[in-house]
Formats: sequence, structure tokens, C-alpha cells
Amino acid sequence: MSYVFTPAERPSVEIEGRAERFPVHRIYCVGRNYAAHAREMGKDPDREPPFFFTKPADAIVRNHGVIPYPPRTKNFHHEIELVVAIGMAGRDIPSAGAFDHVFGYAVGIDLTRRDLQLEARDKGRPWDTGKAFDRSAVITAIRPASACGHIQSGKIWLTVNGEARQEGDIRELIWSIPELIAELSTLFELQPGDLIYTGTPAGVGPLQRGDRVEGGVEGLPALDTTIA
Repeated sequence: MSYVFTPAERPSVEIEGRAERFPVHRIYCVGRNYAAHAREMGKDPDREPPFFFTKPADAIVRNHGVIPYPPRTKNFHHEIELVVAIGMAGRDIPSAGAFDHVFGYAVGIDLTRRDLQLEARDKGRPWDTGKAFDRSAVITAIRPASACGHIQSGKIWLTVNGEARQEGDIRELIWSIPELIAELSTLFELQPGDLIYTGTPAGVGPLQRGDRVEGGVEGLPALDTTIA
């Protein structure tokens, strides 16, 4: 097959302990999946059906990278998240069988141009400019579920320049990982290579040029990145 120009290399993520990489198909993100974060965003934390938004696959940023401060924002936020890597296709997946579709887990940051997101939200417009911009999805190496089991609890945290910003526990997810997979698979046919950012605990806040951001989920590789 020939193209009018050379296509970009497919985005991929390192797999811990393996030479092969995880090719990224789509990035799905879950909104307001911790009650305390829903409250800090001015929303009711009642257990309503989860909602999803997406980022382009090439928004991925490797761990230990340097991220340029993005344009057109004065309120650039961090959101630490557990990331689920899908390894088997499926649709209308029952929650009881959802873990069968999980390849592994990673730590990620859903970077957000908060001012643009809130402006779009208040006008009833899509969130793309606030959420789906270049280099907005930081991620560590994926640890296969065969090595760490399926993560259903454990500390999740983030610091900026050594100062604690976010802290919670994965068990506080409003919608559990199997429930998220089941619900998402009724909207899209999940494919190997899909990543699901599962939501962030309270404490989201602004980042400045020069900030060092560290975070993690208990039992997974630590995340470390710098804002240029």
C-alpha cells in the first residue's frame, strides 16, 4: 500500500520486563469517578451512569519525559489516574468477565486545560480543547496483570515539587474497573490496544513551568515527569 506521505509511527507504551511494546488503539477517559473529586468540581457525587471522553492515541507521553506547557491556557491541571490496558476485544462484556479483557495496568496523568474545559462545559460544547490536546496523556510502563494481579484497591497519589496534592484509594472508585469495562463496551467495541483512564481523586490543581510531577498507584511503576 502506498501513501501520499509517510504515515506517523503508531503510538505505543512500554511493557515492564518485555521488549515488545503495547500499541495504542484508543484512549478512553472516565469523568468524575471519585466522589470527592466530583464535589470539588461542583457536581453531585451520586452514583449516576459513568460518562466518557476520549483523547487521541498520539497524546501519549512516556514516563520520565518533559512536557511543554501547552498553549492557550492559564490554568493547566494534573489528574493522577489508574490506567487499564485492554488486551482482548469485546462488546457487551458482562462485568463478571471483564477482567478477562485486561492486559495490564499503568499509572497515568490526564493533563487538562481547565479553563478551556470549563468554558466548553458551561456552553454545552465538547471538551476536546480542554482534554484532547497534544501530549495530554502521560503514562508509565504497563505492568501485565499476570505479574501484579487485578488492581481493586491501593493508594493512589501525586506530588508537585515534593508537595502532596492528590491522595486516595482505588477502592474509592464510584464505578469499579469491571463495571467501567462493561459499560464502555456497550458504547464501543473494545479493541486490544485500548487504554482506559479510570478517573482521578480529589486535589487536582495547577501546574507551572519547571514543576516536577511524581505520582503512583500502589503495586505499579512510579510516574515522574517535568513541565518545561
